[in-house]
Amino acid sequence: MSNSHLQPDDDVRYEKVGEIVSIYPRNGIWQVNYQHAGKQLRKSLKTKSKKESRRRALIIEKEILAGEHKHLRRAPLIKAVVEQYIEHLQGEERSAKTIGKYNFCFSLLLELTDRRKATRISQLNISIVDLFRAERAAGSEQRKPGAPKTVHNDTVTIRQLVTFAYKRGMISEDPLKALKIQKPKRTPQPCWTRAEVDRILTSAQSPHREPLVFLAETGARVGEAKWLTWDDIDCVHRLVHIRPKEGWKPKSGNERVVPMIERLYEMLTEMPPVNRWVFTARVTKAHPEAGRQISERRLLQYLKRLVKRLGLQGHLHTFRHSFISFAAYEGTSERVLRKWIGHVDREILDWYFHLADAQSQEAMRQLSDAAERIRSKHPEQ
Repeated sequence: MSNSHLQPDDDVRYEKVGEIVSIYPRNGIWQVNYQHAGKQLRKSLKTKSKKESRRRALIIEKEILAGEHKHLRRAPLIKAVVEQYIEHLQGEERSAKTIGKYNFCFSLLLELTDRRKATRISQLNISIVDLFRAERAAGSEQRKPGAPKTVHNDTVTIRQLVTFAYKRGMISEDPLKALKIQKPKRTPQPCWTRAEVDRILTSAQSPHREPLVFLAETGARVGEAKWLTWDDIDCVHRLVHIRPKEGWKPKSGNERVVPMIERLYEMLTEMPPVNRWVFTARVTKAHPEAGRQISERRLLQYLKRLVKRLGLQGHLHTFRHSFISFAAYEGTSERVLRKWIGHVDREILDWYFHLADAQSQEAMRQLSDAAERIRSKHPEQ
């Protein structure tokens, strides 16, 4: 064996290569030993070559003497970073629903990294993320396959976790620096016509009908209906205020005001403001207390049964899509519509306005055809 490579393990000894640094072999890899900031430090030089190890050790010594050396501690466990990141999100007052989605993503990630024996945040590289995406899309016996949008959102969540660790100085290099995240193609969403919305609302029964009318006539999200209080209702000026409450805030985080359409105004003025919440759940034997907030899950189950009976497809969020579509077709400006509905994906909004333009063009074509038929019947003399 040449002098430029490791000596046998039984011949291990420190070799001083500078004024303050020494090198030594360990399990086939050269290490460096030195004093810095009053501490005795050791770390791997990540080479089997003695010559290369000397060069790298002298670089460290040069950095120390120039006051530029930064010795980073071992990267923290992924689990520890996840806990800190969740605490950070809670400090930003993210909704419980959002925190739940993050926690589920991280639980799957930790399960995978444990299997791959990549437990530290510095080991969370692109290969791990690629494997995560593949397993998330494929699903398992306990979990259904994730939709492309779900896989994309989880990938973004992991990217944010590593960025958090990097910006907080937990790692010196970003292991996902070269990660490319492509946004999935938008999947067609069901969208009811105004007549179909009217059929649904006419067929709905209390106490489910009232929150469904609210969703249909405001384009609000179901969580916004659930957390709506009578203090948010201004019948004098015919306005609905969507604003944060203790323990909850709208997705956009900001307050907005939505004018009441006539049907919504009539419904709200006929409802007695007995409880704090505008929409309340039915009193049952299991839940005899009055004034409980509505359950999003139970309202969705009711709507699914209703639309199936009517031969339609859709879910609670379809009311929002339908509201946007109807408003765009009727000529509501994008600026005004954004004020009403709050945050919405730009691509989705553009798609609805494009659809409205196409419908407008078709209407004009039909009008032109009608005018041509009239002229053909009454040609100029």
